[in-house]
Amino acid sequence: MPLDPQVARYRTSRKLAGVKPLYTQSLADARAADLAAIRAAAGAGEPVYQVVDRTLPGPDGDLPVRIYRPAGADPQPALVYFFGGGWTLGSIDTADGICRRLANAVPCTVVTVGYRLAPEHTFPAAVYDCYAAAEWVAANAGELGVDPDRIAVAGDSAGGNLTAAVALLARERGGPALAGQVMVYPNTRYGAETPSMQADADPWLFNRHSVDWYWGHYLADPADGRNPLASPLLAGELTGLPPALVITAEYDPLRDEGEQYAQRLAGAGVPTELTRYDGMIHGFFAMSGVLDGGARAVAQVADWLRNRFERRDG
Repeated sequence: MPLDPQVARYRTSRKLAGVKPLYTQSLADARAADLAAIRAAAGAGEPVYQVVDRTLPGPDGDLPVRIYRPAGADPQPALVYFFGGGWTLGSIDTADGICRRLANAVPCTVVTVGYRLAPEHTFPAAVYDCYAAAEWVAANAGELGVDPDRIAVAGDSAGGNLTAAVALLARERGGPALAGQVMVYPNTRYGAETPSMQADADPWLFNRHSVDWYWGHYLADPADGRNPLASPLLAGELTGLPPALVITAEYDPLRDEGEQYAQRLAGAGVPTELTRYDGMIHGFFAMSGVLDGGARAVAQVADWLRNRFERRDG
């Protein structure tokens, strides 16, 4: 189908304003522009019963973490959320709107971690930071007021990639046990040459040049892209992973590799739900303030997580 009318208006507004693609900007300018754009498109942040900033011990020093707690009795289910931004942009603030909505809608405690960014910290720093956050939530469940048997992981874009990597690492290391994994338009393979990746590169939207720019920052050596923790689609075995929800967007260069990963998970016997949002673009999940499709996707994720957590009750 054509671009969703709301997406088409968004694209036109960017074109008329002469917005520069992030991959043509300096790193500092791109980081500032990315955060400003997300805040503008996310809409008003929902109030949450309690929001606390603190730190957790990471592999190479303390990491910032933000904890969102809706009202309700302990123990609550928990979601560890990894923000997007191509492993290069983004921060805890980038995911603030998403985390607030999910905390209220599921409801559950949401924990998001400020993992180390590339190119200052290349692969696999972000993977091990995110895994440390999932471990920390499980190990400190009592203090956090969460149920260690009802912990899920989720993320969008690079955060979806990190979600897949954390699930693989948790399986390899025997924990923490995860109730589910949610990957929203995830990167799943370095150097993918899929039809969606080869589509025309629209300069006013996320495109294949964006993808190349992010991978170029994330990988110190292109050979690292063959590591399944960087490219989950290359993992030899996917059995035993937690149930998965994968969301893709029709007009996204990452669409095909995300759907291929969902298909491989299902083929390995992992309960998997795949939804493509027609007419949508990469980034729409964080744009609930301007795109109805984004709001629908957040509601779908909340419903899926609620169902997973209810299955783990008792």
